[in-house]
Amino acid sequence: MAEQWIANDFGGLDVLELREVDVPDPQSGEVTIDVLAIGVNPTDYKGISGSYGVDRSRLPLMLGYEVAGIISAIGSDTEIASGGGAVGDEVIAFRISGGYATSLTVPAKDVFAKPESLDFPEAANLMLVGATALDMIRVVPWQEGETVLIHGASGSVGVVLLQLAQLQGVRAIGTSSESAFGKVRGFGGDPIAYGDGLEARIRQLAPGDVDASYDCVGTDEAVDASLALTKSKDRIVTIANQGRAKSDGFAAVGGGNPESSAYRDTVRADLIDLAGQGKLTIPVAKTFPFAEAVAALDLVKSGHPGGKVALLP
Repeated sequence: MAEQWIANDFGGLDVLELREVDVPDPQSGEVTIDVLAIGVNPTDYKGISGSYGVDRSRLPLMLGYEVAGIISAIGSDTEIASGGGAVGDEVIAFRISGGYATSLTVPAKDVFAKPESLDFPEAANLMLVGATALDMIRVVPWQEGETVLIHGASGSVGVVLLQLAQLQGVRAIGTSSESAFGKVRGFGGDPIAYGDGLEARIRQLAPGDVDASYDCVGTDEAVDASLALTKSKDRIVTIANQGRAKSDGFAAVGGGNPESSAYRDTVRADLIDLAGQGKLTIPVAKTFPFAEAVAALDLVKSGHPGGKVALLP
């Protein structure tokens, strides 16, 4: 038996319930993972809230797309996505369903060897934000020597974008609160504060406008600044304001988009390789015991977790 968090209805976090479940034995093409860390993401509570639609035939909702742990069983004639795979191996799994569990059986094609250099909480938080950042760059590519604007640069996706920009010789101007300036600088960005006069402050750092803009916050202030400062609307992308993207004619990406979803699956091994080499860091702000999933989600829902959050069974 295992424990698993589910939502029996749509609504607030009070619909969450911890239950005992049977873990099926892995068939060919499957592995069972004893979970040691679970990535907690905004998409988890958005699904509960009904932001993605209220289809009661989907109840109960299974939370959690990414976990890290140890293989406890493996199906016959089965290899994990990175090759090999045996009981006792440390692994990362993404994108899966029902990751808020102490143990679960998942498709082997979604399981990868965990680099020794990554601890379990960081490993469990690598894939979703990393794949999101790479998806943004897929839609709006950058080139060495360009100057780009990243809104929400101290957030988890923003931090990945900052690191990728630094690796690829791209100058990044990152908006954030003043309290997060040190974090933005630490990951190679030039920080600039949100608030009144944002456009003018950015112009001081980029007098000739910016080559591309990546919006990770979705505020009208961020979108307006990007439209005013970016050389072309086709070089703006958001993950947080689909409405403005549609009305103002720039790109938006999201895991629910089939093209984004397919692409994000293709970059999982690349992300693990970068993280394993120490070229990509995922800051984890706080961990919670598995029993405190509601508190973990509440912190992420606040919009100011200070970094990634992990549940620890």
